[in-house]
Amino acid sequence: MRAVVQRVTSASVAVDGEVVGAIGPGLCALVGVARSDDAACARRLARRLWHLRVFEDDTGKMNRSAAELGRALLVVSQFTLCADTTRGRRPSFVDAAPAEEAEPLVEVLVQQLTELGATVATGRFRSPMAVSLTNDGPVTLVVDA
Repeated sequence: MRAVVQRVTSASVAVDGEVVGAIGPGLCALVGVARSDDAACARRLARRLWHLRVFEDDTGKMNRSAAELGRALLVVSQFTLCADTTRGRRPSFVDAAPAEEAEPLVEVLVQQLTELGATVATGRFRSPMAVSLTNDGPVTLVVDA
C-alpha cells in the first residue's frame, strides 16, 4: 500500500457536492492499494500513519505524531497511486488492486487507525470525489507499507 500524506490545517472530501468526510488539523492520506497488498500491509500502514512524526514540537522540529497530539486523519482511496508511468505517455494501472479487493483493505486501514485511537474521516469508495485541503507547511510525504 502507498499513501501520499499531507499535514493539513483542514481537509474535506465531497461527493456530488455533499461533504462526506472532514477534519481539522491532522493528516490527509490518499491511499493506493496494489494487487500484492494484504491486511497485514493495511495494518502496517495504519501504524506508520498514526505514529509518523510530522508535527512540530516546542522547538519547531518535526518530532510529534498524530497519536501524540490526538490529530484526526482523512483517508481517501486513490487507485491512481499504483500507476506505472515508466513507459509511454499513458499510465498503466495493471498493478492497482481491483475495487472489490481494494475496498476491504482500505476498511482494514481505517479500522486499525480507529483501534489505535485515531479519529478518522473517509471518502466514499467507487465515487468521484472532490478533495479540498489546506496543506500545513507544506508537508507532503509518500509512505509505503
